[in-house]
Amino acid sequence: MTTDFKPTARSRVKRLHKRAHYDRETIYAILDAGFICHVGYAIDGQPYVTPTAYWREGDHVYWHGSAASRMLRHLEQGVECCLTVTHLDGLVLARSGFHHSLDYRSAMLFGRAHKVSDPDAKRAKLENFVNRIAAGRWDGLRPMNKKELKATTVLGMEIAEASAKVRAAGVVDDEADYALPIWAGVVPVRMVAGPARDDGRLAPGTRRPAHVEGFAHLGLAPE
Repeated sequence: MTTDFKPTARSRVKRLHKRAHYDRETIYAILDAGFICHVGYAIDGQPYVTPTAYWREGDHVYWHGSAASRMLRHLEQGVECCLTVTHLDGLVLARSGFHHSLDYRSAMLFGRAHKVSDPDAKRAKLENFVNRIAAGRWDGLRPMNKKELKATTVLGMEIAEASAKVRAAGVVDDEADYALPIWAGVVPVRMVAGPARDDGRLAPGTRRPAHVEGFAHLGLAPE
């Protein structure tokens, strides 16, 4: 199987083609660096964009929520949707207002979601979600009960049509402006995990697990 997605009329980047990427390595790295996506869809002609947590398993992305969610109940019918993920990497301060910009990485996926109905499969997907947040955490938790499983909907979507757009060029000024005595440069931006805060109602003697201490080295920014 090819490692690239074939761009279509809706997934092809229309402007600034040099920023476009269609290879799985780039797109999957963008997906794997994030936790929140935005899902776009339409209900009775009204467009909506809903932020939600997501995770990737191979060539599929998954998201979940309440079984009463209007978004999930609509998407489980197999309607078209668009899922996007964006990371801000830098504030680009140029010598003119026109050339101020942002360095970023973004991915856009198109497709139709499907509902994960089998209870065992749903439980396995939710286990992957929890372990995506904190590796190895699921095994130390109180097991999910049938009521909780029934109240949760899990949707998945095959990543069959996708593109990425990346800007990492820094400052790009008009040639004549480089002689101006105006500071220009990039302010790097990244998401970092801070020290964990214990819940105020921990049972006596509860110790903080190793996977919580490990959040300090999350790889959430480009190398």
